[in-house]
Amino acid sequence: MKVVIVGGVAGGATAAARIRRLDEQAEIVVFERSGYISYANCGLPYYIGDIITDPEALTLQSPENFFSRFRVTMKVHHEVTAIHPNQKCVSVKNLETGEEFEESFDKLLLSPGAKPTQPRLSGMGLDQVFTLRTVEDTFRIKEYIRKKRPKSVVLAGGGFISLELAENLRKLGMEVTIVQQPLQLMTPFDPDMAAFLHAEARKHGIKLALGHTVEGFAEKGGSIEVLLKDKSSLQADMVVLSIGVTPDTHLAKEAGLELGIKGSIVVNDRMETSIPDIYAVGDAVQIKHFVTGQEALIALAGPANKQGRIAADNICGDHSRYTGSQGSSIIKIFDLTAAVTGLNETGASKAGLDADKVFLSPMSHAGYYPGGRVMTMKVIFEKKTFRLLGAQIIGYEGVDKRIDVLATAIRAGVRATELKDLDLAYAPPYSSAKDPVNMAGFLIDNIAEGLLKQWHLEDIPTLPRDGSATLLDTRTEKEYHHGHIDGFVNIPVDELRDRLDELDQSKPVYVICQSGLRSYIACRILTGNRFDCYNFSGGFRLYDAVINDQRLIETATACGMDQ
Repeated sequence: MKVVIVGGVAGGATAAARIRRLDEQAEIVVFERSGYISYANCGLPYYIGDIITDPEALTLQSPENFFSRFRVTMKVHHEVTAIHPNQKCVSVKNLETGEEFEESFDKLLLSPGAKPTQPRLSGMGLDQVFTLRTVEDTFRIKEYIRKKRPKSVVLAGGGFISLELAENLRKLGMEVTIVQQPLQLMTPFDPDMAAFLHAEARKHGIKLALGHTVEGFAEKGGSIEVLLKDKSSLQADMVVLSIGVTPDTHLAKEAGLELGIKGSIVVNDRMETSIPDIYAVGDAVQIKHFVTGQEALIALAGPANKQGRIAADNICGDHSRYTGSQGSSIIKIFDLTAAVTGLNETGASKAGLDADKVFLSPMSHAGYYPGGRVMTMKVIFEKKTFRLLGAQIIGYEGVDKRIDVLATAIRAGVRATELKDLDLAYAPPYSSAKDPVNMAGFLIDNIAEGLLKQWHLEDIPTLPRDGSATLLDTRTEKEYHHGHIDGFVNIPVDELRDRLDELDQSKPVYVICQSGLRSYIACRILTGNRFDCYNFSGGFRLYDAVINDQRLIETATACGMDQ
C-alpha cells in the first residue's frame, strides 16, 4: 500500500507515524510546502518574545529524524499543485528546483491546514505587514524586529495567536495596540468573561481598539498607517494580521471533493471525504461539534492530532471513529490563565438551546494555605435537562485542572447537577475539600431543587425600581461605600436576621454581595422567613468588571481608541 500525505504538520505527521506503526510494509510519502515538519504553531509567539530561544525547539522532528525512525519520506519545499482522483495521483512541484512531477497513491490523506485570513485590503504587500502561521513567518518577524528595532505594533485580530503575540511583543518593550472588529477579545469566551481579559491586557499597557474594522494599510514616513473604517487611522512601525484562519482547500475544490462551511472539506466520522480512498484531517475539515452535533470548524492542534490517528487507523483497515470536538482550549495572558470548553452562552443561544448559567469565584486552593488566588468560573447548562454544555474559567494556578475536569464531564455525559458528586483530589496546596468544580455542582443542584433562584447582569436594566421590590446589598458597609449599584440598600448578611423588620415581606428581594456566596446565605435566611428572594449570580465583583469594561469600550468608541 502506498500512502501520500499532503501536509506534514499536526495531522499529517501524526497520521504518517501511526500508519507506520500499524503497517511496516506501507510506502509513505509526505509533501510539505514549507521547510519544516511537525512544528509547534502554538510556540511561535514565544520564540518571537525570546521565551523560547532555540529555533530548533520549535520543530518536534526533522525530515531526517522522521525517516530514520519511521521510514517515512518527508519531502519539504514540495507543493502539491493538483489532485487527480481518477488517476489516483497528485501533481507536485519542487519549490527549490522548479521540477514538476506526478506521484501515485493507493490512499491519499489531505492535511493542508488553514491559512491566515487575508481580506482584500490595500497595502497588504508592504514590508511592514506580516502574518504569523509558519516557522518561516516567525523567522521573518523575528528578523524584522532584530534589524529595524520597531517601537510600536498594531495587531489586527484578538484571538489566541494575537494575544500571545501581544504579550511577547510587550515584554520586548514595544507599544502594542490590538484592533478587533467584535467588541471583545477572544470570542470563545462570553463578553462578561472577556472583561477580565481586557482588564489584564490594559493593566500591562496594551491598547484595545475594539469594535473597529481595518480597511487597509499605507506607508507613511517609514512607518505604517492602519486605516480604520469611520475612525482616525493608527500609526505603527509594523502590523501583524491575525484575524482568523481560512481552510486551505483549493486543491480539494479543484479535485471535486464535497465542501462545507467556509469551503472546508466535508468528511464522515472515519475522516473519509466524498471521494473513495481520499481522507482529510485538521484545520481544513468540517467536523461535528460534540455538544450540539451541528457542523463546525474547530482549528485546534488537539483535534487535528486525534483526527490524524483516526484517519491512519482507517487507512490501515481498522474502524476508528471521530466523535467530534468541543473546542477545549487554554491561553496564558500575562499573569492570567483563561480556559474554555464546550459552548459559551452565545453559542448555546445560537444552537437554539434553552441555557442557564452560574458564576462563582472560588479560591484556587484552601484559603488557609498561603498563595491561594481567586478564579472566576462560568458554567453553562441546559435548563430542563441540566445537561452540561460548557464552561469558562479565568484565574491563575488551578485553571487548567478544573477546565479539564469539566471537559471530561461533558465528554462523559455527566449532568451539571452531578458535578457535586465527583471525587476529586484534595490537599491544601492544591484544592479545597469542596473543589471549585464540586461547588459549581452544588450551585446548580440548588437551582434544580428550587433552593436557589437567580438574577443576572442582563436583568439590571429591568429591575423593579418603582418600590415594588427590595434591592439588597449584603456586603459590609465598607464594601458598599467603596462601590455599589444605585438603588440597593445595604444590610450586611451577619446583621440580616436582626433587621428583617426593615424589609417588606410582600415584596420580592433581589440580593447581591461581592461574589454570590453571602447573598446566597442571605437568600436562605430570607426564604426561611417567607420572603421571595433572588440571588445575583457572580456578585458585585462580576458587575464591576463588566460595567467598567463597557464604559471603557464606549469611551474608546467615541474617542477612537481605548486607553
